[in-house]
Amino acid sequence: QVQLVESGGGLVQPGGSLRLSCAHSAISSFRTMGWYRQSPGTQRELVAVITSGDGRTSYADAVKGRFTISRDPAKNMVYLQMNSLKPEDTAVYYCNVDGRRAAWTARENVWGQGTQVTVSS
Repeated sequence: QVQLVESGGGLVQPGGSLRLSCAHSAISSFRTMGWYRQSPGTQRELVAVITSGDGRTSYADAVKGRFTISRDPAKNMVYLQMNSLKPEDTAVYYCNVDGRRAAWTARENVWGQGTQVTVSS
């Protein structure tokens, strides 16, 4: 199974920045790689995603212009750079990969364990 490990969460003041990292095990291909978040009492929501093929990125309206998703395939890493953080960005952030370990294996949709981001003064 594809394995994901997130890191980089923490407590930051409003207006600050954090970079989340997601280390994933080796994959031969992917359909999407993305970051989601969930606050208490709410549903998990998409924050940002990279689509395979053209490498197109998409963002939730709430984070456009402030967050940037990127990946480093040589290091098997996916990142989420978060700038100008707001209290409403407080949530558990999850990495998600939809891909294959090898060409002959089934496609998997895998979630990381989540990392807490708290924006507060």
